Amino acid sequence: MAIKRTKKKSGPKKTDDGEKEVIGENSDNSLKIQNAQNQLVTVSKDEDVTKNYKTYDADVDFKLREVTSKNDEIIIGPNRLTRFEKARITGARSLQLSLGAPILTKIPTELTDTIMIARYELEKKTLPISIRRILPNGLFQDIPIDWTT
Repeated sequence: MAIKRTKKKSGPKKTDDGEKEVIGENSDNSLKIQNAQNQLVTVSKDEDVTKNYKTYDADVDFKLREVTSKNDEIIIGPNRLTRFEKARITGARSLQLSLGAPILTKIPTELTDTIMIARYELEKKTLPISIRRILPNGLFQDIPIDWTT
């Protein structure tokens, strides 16, 4: 199978003097040049605007304040543990078990892995671990695992 080759179209041709040919005002190249000049003008205007921005110091006092709840109810966040909290607790407890910490509940014989044991203890709510949920304004609540559903 033969491939037909064609010549590529080139830009403006150079004359013997090394200058480019004069391009008509209605051609595509003149529009490209005008668009490029417009973009340069907008970039320079944007630079002037960014120079006028003020910078502020971020030295804001951030004080934590605890939210107390009546009747052992969760005020901040959902009433259950999120998947991220479960993963964090399971990982921390699994590390403790792998380093020789005692098991806090009677476990079935089929649970041999530390991660499986940590999950089982979390499901039975026997871990003495609490979750601290913090809001952006500095309010926080310590939530024992017993309170979750």
